[in-house]
Amino acid sequence: MEDECSSEIVTEDVPERRHKVRSGMVAVSDGKSRPRAMRLHLSLEVLRLQSQSDDVEPSPPGHPRRPSDHLSPAAPPSPGALSASSQPIDDPNRLPPPDARERTVEVQRQRTGGLGLSIKGGSEHKLPILISRIFREQAADQTGNLFVGDAIVRVNEQEMYGRTHDQAVNILRNAGDVVTITVKHYKAATPFLQHNFPREDSSRSLNLDNLQNGDWRASSPVSRRSSAVDSTSSGRWVDVVTVPLLMAYVTRYIFGTDKLRPNAFEVRGLNGASTGVVQCGDAAILSQWLKYVTDNIFGLTNLQVKLFNRTLASSERVEYMGWVNEGVLNNNQPWQCWRPKFLTLRSTDLVLSDTPPVSVTNWGDNCQTFQIYQSMFRVIKDSENVDERQHCFLLQTAGHESRYLSVETRQELLRIEAAWHCAVCSAVIKLKCKTFNVVWGGKPAVLTLDWNVGFVLADAESGAASWKYKFSQLKGSSDDNKCRLKLHFQLTETRIIETREMECATLQSLLFCMHAFLTAKVAAVDPAFLSSKEP
Repeated sequence: MEDECSSEIVTEDVPERRHKVRSGMVAVSDGKSRPRAMRLHLSLEVLRLQSQSDDVEPSPPGHPRRPSDHLSPAAPPSPGALSASSQPIDDPNRLPPPDARERTVEVQRQRTGGLGLSIKGGSEHKLPILISRIFREQAADQTGNLFVGDAIVRVNEQEMYGRTHDQAVNILRNAGDVVTITVKHYKAATPFLQHNFPREDSSRSLNLDNLQNGDWRASSPVSRRSSAVDSTSSGRWVDVVTVPLLMAYVTRYIFGTDKLRPNAFEVRGLNGASTGVVQCGDAAILSQWLKYVTDNIFGLTNLQVKLFNRTLASSERVEYMGWVNEGVLNNNQPWQCWRPKFLTLRSTDLVLSDTPPVSVTNWGDNCQTFQIYQSMFRVIKDSENVDERQHCFLLQTAGHESRYLSVETRQELLRIEAAWHCAVCSAVIKLKCKTFNVVWGGKPAVLTLDWNVGFVLADAESGAASWKYKFSQLKGSSDDNKCRLKLHFQLTETRIIETREMECATLQSLLFCMHAFLTAKVAAVDPAFLSSKEP
């Protein structure tokens, strides 16, 4: 069967819902068996895989069921059109015309189904505009005088010679309710439009240069693009898989690995539904689908965040929710095994769970909660990646092993980074101060990080302050990665650097908390600091 590919995705405006519905033909498999052609239909809240009703309904007696298992990867069709199979009407009485004389046919556009035909070709492929399919019992079929293999010469007196595929689609779609189509049949074209013709022959096409003389000759590779002209209706497509996009998960990777699927992706919903492996015709189409699907998922997730925040105090607000992947050692082997985790940043907490939160009191299954102000976030440079996974970052939490995580896109990584800085600021402002037990000058003391004052060191017994500095006076620090810490402060008037040395049994917690307070102070003094982190 020849590949049915287009270069663009159908976009349909739906004013009452204030969003766009997108659809197009793709190839879908379970990752093991041969892919089958299906329509991908994306709305605001749901992604559907659909099959043509002809493929799922019983065939009439004497008509073999159309094969749907010999399919090749395909891409979504051009704007305002849907890609369709090149299978002609299965009717032994519909013989092509005996000669190649021009015929003029008047087609009455139907409200449902439009002109009811598909076209292929175009000047960019050195092909004429060819009718590749006539849809049963629709407008073109009802004329009884249009056939697969007809080249469209004129539409309402507009010459079609030299037109590109997109130009032809636009002319046909805007030709009015009664369309006069002049066609000329070429038997030589028919094999190229039938799916059961040998593949080695279907790799050839017809030269457009000699169209006017009726002398077509095989030359350049055939265009695999096909567009249906007003031939679709809701009744022609049957939902096979429905994946809700709220809290859905989209990935290009083979599950659990760092291996990217070429020009393919998978979407998994909370209800357990999966699209399977959706294969696109090329990288450009893949990029479009990923953007449209992830944008819808992000929009729904953002709406859920807003709903949660309506019931939460401002100090408890959620800054981020979304899927990440965590890399874990695979039985002490040198490679990583990747598993999905749901990341939530809220109030003073960082939450990692196996499932998304279902309410403000249930933050998912198998939750692990860490304090944001005692954690560090760091984007991993490409040169530091441990395998082929891209867009990785490190989460370090005092007293716990570091977590190596990744997301699907750079945009998502930037969103997490921006949300992290906002969450740190919120956590510190809510915390106000944090005290650590230290040893200074050989005596027990307490070091307090105070949002309003700065660094304050006081005697553990008497509580008397020994020294204090503003956060802005800290010019550097150093430590032995065990317990010893040196803080370097600059005096405001003399500009002299004073070094305060101490020991702290919870050194990592102290360092991470210092970093959080300093980050929040920078953001408070320069609000643009946070906006500069936006994707």
